[in-house]
Amino acid sequence: MTGTDRYLRPGFFTRHLMNPLVALLTRLGLSVKGSHVLAVRGRTSGEWRTVPVNPLDLDGHRYLIAPRGHAEWVKNIRVAGGGELRLGRKVQPIHVIELADAEKPAVIRAYLKQWKWEVGTFFDGLDEKATDEQILAVAPGFPVFVVS
Repeated sequence: MTGTDRYLRPGFFTRHLMNPLVALLTRLGLSVKGSHVLAVRGRTSGEWRTVPVNPLDLDGHRYLIAPRGHAEWVKNIRVAGGGELRLGRKVQPIHVIELADAEKPAVIRAYLKQWKWEVGTFFDGLDEKATDEQILAVAPGFPVFVVS
């Protein structure tokens, strides 16, 4: 699997227990260490699709990182150009711009520092101490979007 088609499908525990639990808590307005629900229109159906995400705030910007790779939400948001970040009754319309691989190292490093406890296994042994070269080697497999 190359970086541009890298996708790690969630297992049973994540699909049926963790994601629904985190989604329920965020719908109730209870964020798990900053988690939100991302809502984005499906690229073919046009219907709203939702998934729990862990936004990263860094240097005055907010980012969405896809630790599982080129997931359906990634494909949808590329087409839609944005969506909504939801936390309880708060709905924030967003637009996104995808970062080039060369722009990803600092963002991925900060993301790993904050979220490694939850998503570290998806990064093939990388952690917040990884060099730019190590991150650049895997960057195509980890889409990153800056939120505006």
